[in-house]
Amino acid sequence: MSQQVAMIAKLVARDGQRAELAAALQPMLEHVESEPGTLQYVLHEDAQDANALWFYELYTDDAALGAHGSSDAMKAMGASLGGLLGAAPELHMLRPVGGKGS
Repeated sequence: MSQQVAMIAKLVARDGQRAELAAALQPMLEHVESEPGTLQYVLHEDAQDANALWFYELYTDDAALGAHGSSDAMKAMGASLGGLLGAAPELHMLRPVGGKGS
């Protein structure tokens, strides 16, 4: 049986460019609305770091995460972020074990 998989991703913008980075992520937010296997894909502003954004992502299984990561939309987004990122993205893989919304 497949198990859901989640990811928390931290993206840090170059100093003062968080709004521009968030805007560059909009096409991906729109794309995932129709992406099979993507259950949640939520972008958050960090309340304490004016340059950081966080994604919480939840997928039906590893295959859905793989399809998302190799999508044409992801490839296009990656190319558009280079000049906006102040550091390499931090990716944390998770497996939900329970709770509300899981």
